[in-house]
Amino acid sequence: MDLGLDGKIAVVTGASKGIGLAIAIALVAEGVHVVAGSRSGSPELEALIRDGKAHALAVDLGSPDGPGRLVDLALAECGRVDILVNNVGAATPRTTGFLNVTDEQWAHSVNLNLMAAVRTTRAALPSMLAAGSGCVVNIASINANLPDPGVIDYGAAKAALVNVTKALSKEFGPRGIRVNSVSAGPVATDLWLGDGGVAQTLAAATGSDPAAVADGAAANAVTGRFTRPEEVADLAVFLASDRRAGNVTGANFTIDGGYTTETH
Repeated sequence: MDLGLDGKIAVVTGASKGIGLAIAIALVAEGVHVVAGSRSGSPELEALIRDGKAHALAVDLGSPDGPGRLVDLALAECGRVDILVNNVGAATPRTTGFLNVTDEQWAHSVNLNLMAAVRTTRAALPSMLAAGSGCVVNIASINANLPDPGVIDYGAAKAALVNVTKALSKEFGPRGIRVNSVSAGPVATDLWLGDGGVAQTLAAATGSDPAAVADGAAANAVTGRFTRPEEVADLAVFLASDRRAGNVTGANFTIDGGYTTETH
């Protein structure tokens, strides 16, 4: 399927590993030049840079000026932004309950999972508006619609991100900008399975084994497994295609192996 993305310029946040890296690689495979932002690099991202298929900026996207610096790099090096994928985010299990989640922890979750996307979108939109076209894909979470006290601040921030996605689609759709979100369930990345990830944190709190925690989460999906980062990437890249998804905007797409059963 020709997505018509060859020659496009994309900004991807949180692009050094996990879902963000998978999205960067998938976009490059479609002929897109990627401008990647993350705190640190990775061998895979460095390979894209060496091949001339990406630029990268080591940046704290949770800082007030970090998102703008990333977009400025894209504009300086490539002249425009056609696609923005807001992927950066983090979830920290709150194993001691709501009453112990501090203001600082709430602020950190909202800042990284919502405001980083708000700031990056605000920086990228003028380029898109000047061109009369563009696409924003926000990586949300099933916790946007599946409240869980164990990640209460993360879920609230992702719910806000989905709401912002819809609102932006209404404001900027008439001006050629499409905005959609992808709500993923548990994905086989370091956020869930790595050192200090969700599985390890929950296991330490409950006296369990990280592998058993991960197996239990996978069992909640009717497919019996975690989603792969590449599967989320394929969906995000499809949504970035004006040729194939040109009338898709203001939508939230769930990819969770049937983890959630409610209809919305």
